[in-house]
Amino acid sequence: MSLALEPTTTAGPGSPAPAPSAPRTPSRAARFLHGTPIGVWIAGALLTFLVLAAVVPSLFLQQDPYVIDPASAFQAPNAAHFFGTDQNGRDVFSRVIAGTGQSLLLGLSATAIGLILGGALGITAGVSGKWLDSAICRFVEVLFAFPGLLLALIVIAVSGTGVVTAAIAVGVGTAPGYARMLRTQTLQVIAAPYVETALSLGRSRSHILLHTIVPNVVRPLFVLVTLGVGQAIVWASSLSFLGLGAQPPAAEWGAMLADGRNYLQVAWWIAAFPGIFITLAALTTTVVGHHLQRRLEAEV
Repeated sequence: MSLALEPTTTAGPGSPAPAPSAPRTPSRAARFLHGTPIGVWIAGALLTFLVLAAVVPSLFLQQDPYVIDPASAFQAPNAAHFFGTDQNGRDVFSRVIAGTGQSLLLGLSATAIGLILGGALGITAGVSGKWLDSAICRFVEVLFAFPGLLLALIVIAVSGTGVVTAAIAVGVGTAPGYARMLRTQTLQVIAAPYVETALSLGRSRSHILLHTIVPNVVRPLFVLVTLGVGQAIVWASSLSFLGLGAQPPAAEWGAMLADGRNYLQVAWWIAAFPGIFITLAALTTTVVGHHLQRRLEAEV
């Protein structure tokens, strides 16, 4: 019995060489993720956990964060209470998870307010004439004379305490920095060739502002948001720690930190774990924001 073999062809001396296959071009997402440091992956995983805890806290909650049980007060971390219990017997882990949403919402709201105020000042200064630009720049410099947290305290002194007031105060405190960055970005966009092209085509100034300048100015705002949210969370938690933001018995990280400061010697965990989560939120958003900034600059 013989085996049938497939006929093979051998390229002769005069035969053309087979064309090499074209190399596969990696997708934009693959290029973006290629070479990402392990620290950024860890930060991204922690940030994902924080977002899930904020959006769907029921995934992690096993106990009611507001139920008082005096008999269980000051329990150290154990299998039943991962982060221990506070002076009222409330589960610290459940309160930290429940406070994630409020703390992140405070940071995001404050960042949004700061971007809106700073964008209004920075873009207006960038597209305006010399006198208005100079006046806005002087105003921003006056605001820069105050430390951001002190400026937030001034706003609270005028408006009163509360979660909403704390978000507005932190937003006002961060607005000068955003105003300066967005003014610089606006001036760069105005000098770009596509703006001159739009002018030569007879587009109105309002059309160019809304459809050309503003979209290109706000494009890098996503990176600014990731960089600014961490700072806003720390500032908002600081105001709550001072009793000027979220008020007890709210499960907010800064308020929980203030609750536990009087029991550091007998129950360190009451203040330690909210403080750790404040640090994690600030670090993860900053690390991810810096990585996105470097990648976007490399793409350009």
